[in-house]
Amino acid sequence: MQPSTTQPANRFERRRAKTRQALIGAARQIMAEQGGTDVSIQAIADRADVGFGTFYNHFETKDALFDAAVADALEEYGQLLDAATADIEDPAETFAASVRLTLRLAASHPEITGILRFRGLQHVHSGTGLGPRALRDLEVGKASGRFDIKDAQVALGAVGGIVLALVQLGATSDLNASAGEAAAELVLRMLGLPPDEAQEISVRPLPALG
Repeated sequence: MQPSTTQPANRFERRRAKTRQALIGAARQIMAEQGGTDVSIQAIADRADVGFGTFYNHFETKDALFDAAVADALEEYGQLLDAATADIEDPAETFAASVRLTLRLAASHPEITGILRFRGLQHVHSGTGLGPRALRDLEVGKASGRFDIKDAQVALGAVGGIVLALVQLGATSDLNASAGEAAAELVLRMLGLPPDEAQEISVRPLPALG
């Protein structure tokens, strides 16, 4: 889990931010492990190694904590994807690489994968994390003429549903690299690329995911 890029100004604020992040980290672990939020605040506090009363200094409710934990995990992964695809200029290749990297996520980032499985669909159209980045890439592809889509928001919902369904399938089946390539090709064809070009882009060498 990456630390915030904004550093608090003084020692008290740094300590407070560290405690808040410990609670978020505990919530992330719990969601990834058990696929839900049916856990006591005491158990969360114990996992974070903070006092029970400290919880309420940072979050009003347990739901508020878990919402923050989902946003934190998705933002972290969004940043990973941005870094991995930063040198790719073609919007279609960027999108294909993002799909393929997401389906390889379980091996390198199992905690984020667990959160994507259980809460990702609810956050496809949220203002943080993967949603706004995917929407940005769709709009760039549309504006450049690479994608033949009328509504980027609708396309985001369709693509998000496909990718998250495959993430879920990967939890119960042994998906190999060819599954990611097939998924990326399918998404690119859905976005308007010709079949031959979609297939070629979907098997290009992948950038490393940090």
